[in-house]
Amino acid sequence: MPNSMEEMNLRRSRRRLPRGVIHIQASFNNTIITVTDTRGRVVSWSSAGACGFKGARKSTPFAAQTAAENAIRILIDRGLKQAEVMISGPGPGRDTALRAIRRSGIVLNFVRDVTPMPHNGCRPPGKRRV
Repeated sequence: MPNSMEEMNLRRSRRRLPRGVIHIQASFNNTIITVTDTRGRVVSWSSAGACGFKGARKSTPFAAQTAAENAIRILIDRGLKQAEVMISGPGPGRDTALRAIRRSGIVLNFVRDVTPMPHNGCRPPGKRRV
């Protein structure tokens, strides 16, 4: 058993991670990249806002690329070799973030679009009468 919290955190940070799941949440305002292990525990995350982009520049493809590179940099040191990618949302950074992940050298098992689509969900507002 570890004696202190510091030892426990050191042990947790050294854990090897051969496989993982990369979640890309691309909204119109920001792009958030979260990397989890196969059990769903968050290992690393980054977003365009966390990379220093503010306002309208957060929603650019370049900001999404920078966020993806920042999230993956930690994982390569921990030995991530294979990953699955889940893309959600209609934002402008979804393709650029995926390209940045591909360029990093991680083998992608599959890329899945998990954007929620309504099956004729909520009733739309009524027609405007003037």
